[in-house]
Amino acid sequence: MSQPNYEVTHVSGGVPIKTWTRGVPFEEQAREQLINISRLPFIHKWIAAMPDVHLGKGATVGSVVPTLNAIIPAAVGVDIGCGMMAVKTEIRAEQLPDSLRDVRHAIERAVPHGRDMHPGRRDKGSWHDLPEEIAQVWNLQLAEPFSQLCEKHKVLKNTNNAKHLGTLGTGNHFIEVCLDESDAVWVMLHSGSRGVGNRIGTHFIELAQKEMQRWFIQLPDRDLAYLPEGSEYFADYVQAVEWAQRYAQLNRDMMMQRVLSTLSLSLGLNFNAQVAAVNCHHNYVSREHHYGKDVLLTRKGAVRAGLGEWGIIPGSMGAKSFIVRGLGNEESFCSCSHGAGRVMSRTAAIKNVSVAEHVAATEGVECRKDKSVIDETPSAYKPIEQVMAAQSDLVEIMHTLKQVVCVKG
Repeated sequence: MSQPNYEVTHVSGGVPIKTWTRGVPFEEQAREQLINISRLPFIHKWIAAMPDVHLGKGATVGSVVPTLNAIIPAAVGVDIGCGMMAVKTEIRAEQLPDSLRDVRHAIERAVPHGRDMHPGRRDKGSWHDLPEEIAQVWNLQLAEPFSQLCEKHKVLKNTNNAKHLGTLGTGNHFIEVCLDESDAVWVMLHSGSRGVGNRIGTHFIELAQKEMQRWFIQLPDRDLAYLPEGSEYFADYVQAVEWAQRYAQLNRDMMMQRVLSTLSLSLGLNFNAQVAAVNCHHNYVSREHHYGKDVLLTRKGAVRAGLGEWGIIPGSMGAKSFIVRGLGNEESFCSCSHGAGRVMSRTAAIKNVSVAEHVAATEGVECRKDKSVIDETPSAYKPIEQVMAAQSDLVEIMHTLKQVVCVKG
């Protein structure tokens, strides 16, 4: 029998940790954070860590955490339902113009992105006037259950909710035009539940922390505060998370429709597009069955990779990305990485990487080359080829994409 592709850390007073990190950096702080999670009393079997694993707030990014009768809001995080969508089009590389600057600018005009908050002024990353098709989706699919949430948790009402639907956000969120190995053009994007999802996550993390104080429960990290099933806020949180995950999925759908329409107008081409990879979350919780138990499985920076399931693993803004198919490896609870994973914090990247280095690293990509995107420069991330090699038993590569246009928030 071949050797397993993962390594096992046995934890005193906790469950084991299985890590798919061979050949990739694995910071000690992330390891310690995983150990803290492993010692919680309701973890089922073990914790799985993906090759893009790195330090996160409360719970580790790149972690897969199965729990019994309890849920950790910080293990889901505040970008609830964040994930990827990719569409393969009929456009060929030779149909693209030599300069893609106008294409990038057209996408930037079509989809609100970034953040620029001033008192009394609209966030530039939100809609000023909600487009009709987005208002319709909000009213038909999201408005009523959101009102029900707000009746119980009024703090959620005054958020950018409808006005953020179909918008990109900031940080590592992006919209890309890519070429695959046969020069077919793809559109790929990365975003989540935006401001309202952030508020939901923050609110329930705070409620869980207050519950830990009320029950005199001591934790190694206060961000690991949890809600036991049957407790006052457990059902509310599950309801809120499910709503935010639905919002995130629809957010990506709405953006994709606008980008495809914009691409058609910008290039003067009519084309068909088919979804060639699922619209997949990578910050979420789901009810699944593993090793004889029904569990709440939290993936924070991880994608479901059940047998035959399609997913997306992006690299940095200057690197390759991959459309993959899951191998259904139960050792990872049928999961894989959600990207390359950071090796430099945003602050460290801004401090250590020059604009000239960023320009060189993104050569051939039509994207912003200014200082404000240095925190997302390729060297801030692990090499995606090493990440993919470390999880060869979790997924198989179906398509290799290389971006030619990248829009950042």
